[in-house]
Amino acid sequence: MRAFVTGGGRGIGAGIARALAGDGWDVLIGARSREQVEAVADEIGGEWVQVDVADLGSVQRAVAKAGEVDLLVANAGVDQEHAPSWEIDPAKWWRVYEINVLGVHLCCRAVIPGMLERGRGRIAITASGAAYLPGLARTAYPPSKGAVCRYGETLANELAGRIPVFFFSPGLVRTEMTEGMGLSSQNVPWTPPELAPELVRKLATGRYDALAGRYLHAEHDDVDELLVRVDEVRERDLNAIRLRR
Repeated sequence: MRAFVTGGGRGIGAGIARALAGDGWDVLIGARSREQVEAVADEIGGEWVQVDVADLGSVQRAVAKAGEVDLLVANAGVDQEHAPSWEIDPAKWWRVYEINVLGVHLCCRAVIPGMLERGRGRIAITASGAAYLPGLARTAYPPSKGAVCRYGETLANELAGRIPVFFFSPGLVRTEMTEGMGLSSQNVPWTPPELAPELVRKLATGRYDALAGRYLHAEHDDVDELLVRVDEVRERDLNAIRLRR
């Protein structure tokens, strides 16, 4: 079985690549930094590819190298510059959307035709609680993750019965990106870093396909318990980002 993990050179993506390799997956790791992805690939006995997920040609070349992808983990993402939004260069502000939203779409659209042709495949998209948590004073990263959640849900609807699409929040994991938010000096309830890889490992098995299109949190959702209650989840439209009145 072949897995392609984007943003796999460090942090959450690297942890997911390690977990999948430990389960016997043949893993291709993609990221912009050759040094980082090469190191993780060497560690797990996988392969690596340099890829800019926001560039169509780069994604197409990476997926061509990947071959028959059975699992796409669209994990690559960036945070915005920490400055008032009106002071951020518009190109840098937009780059967040290019990677976090367009990048997910380009990777998905590149693997879906092959998955449909072979009649197998799964997609897992790294989202974020920033998509719905109130009080976040940043105008690029949270809305981009809101778009990613909605994209994952609607793509799951479009591919229902053919390719399960999941989107999940890894929680607040201490990574290079979150360290840049200035949280290290605060009393932050960090999420254990192993939880997101463990969640993806489970989703990759196929046992949880009934939860496709639902917002899953690596720390706060027990997918085994949700699976038992899947009829209730559907009937009450649980684990969905909705306007409630």
